[in-house]
Amino acid sequence: MPIPDYQTFMLPLLQCCSDEHTHRMRDVTCTLSDQFELSEEERTALLPSGKQTIVANRVGWAKTYLSKAGLLQTPKRGYAALTTEGKKVLASPPEKIDKAFLEQYKTFQTFVTQKNIPLPKKPVAHPSPIPEYALNETPEEMIQEGYKQIRSALAEELLEKIKGISAASFERLVVELLVAMGYGGNLEDAGQQLGKSGDEGIDGVIKEDRLGLDVIYIQAKRWKDTTVGRPEIQKFVGALQGKRARKGVFITASTYSKEAIEYAAHIDTRVILIDGEKLAHLMMDSGLGVSTSAVYELKQLDTDYFEEE
Repeated sequence: MPIPDYQTFMLPLLQCCSDEHTHRMRDVTCTLSDQFELSEEERTALLPSGKQTIVANRVGWAKTYLSKAGLLQTPKRGYAALTTEGKKVLASPPEKIDKAFLEQYKTFQTFVTQKNIPLPKKPVAHPSPIPEYALNETPEEMIQEGYKQIRSALAEELLEKIKGISAASFERLVVELLVAMGYGGNLEDAGQQLGKSGDEGIDGVIKEDRLGLDVIYIQAKRWKDTTVGRPEIQKFVGALQGKRARKGVFITASTYSKEAIEYAAHIDTRVILIDGEKLAHLMMDSGLGVSTSAVYELKQLDTDYFEEE
């Protein structure tokens, strides 16, 4: 089954602490994963940041909301225990606990007011435009979902710009990107290499490192809408073999056919295929053709700071 959202975890989490003992959240997360019969893949699935599992993040936020409502307490970091108010709730448990249920507690009302957290609204004639993830996912997931949407939209804009430039400008873009990624030494050295030979299916070569211990052969095709097929990759590989080259990169603003991708994946020569979408993301990661509009840092408690010597 899909990993439950953090509100679905609220009541089971409270019930896990019903014995009034202090529980380690890591153990509680395992117990809830068993209860919801999560697969190994679901248990280990990470947030886009790669810093925490999705299930641990959602159980953690369920704990945060229950604590803000006064139903759970945190004796120490990473642990939870039932409060007197939590006992009252479990004495006559509701069908479910969610943000709407917790709104009855003044401490929770204060928390959401201060943090400007959206609460479920009463049914209205017209559906709310708020996306589903904004109501059911944790704050980190909302941030990362929004980030992915912004990044995806930017990649599309960037690719449209790339497809509109000249072939010469595309080759220059390729040079600047490879240098930004750490290849080719400096821009002047790299620029002297790419786009000069144009023979035997190779546009040029570029140093793999600043010392030039190895070189990478490049094929740069701006093609806008034409899919790059297997014959083009075979031609490039043949040119590499003629140079006794071991590594090559084929870059296009278009896409590759399934046959081309499979062919490149099963040959001895190492050939990397970069299509338009991948090219746009590499440019964003390298800060090429884009600028930073805002930077947000997520902070967490540093418990070492409060440790007494």
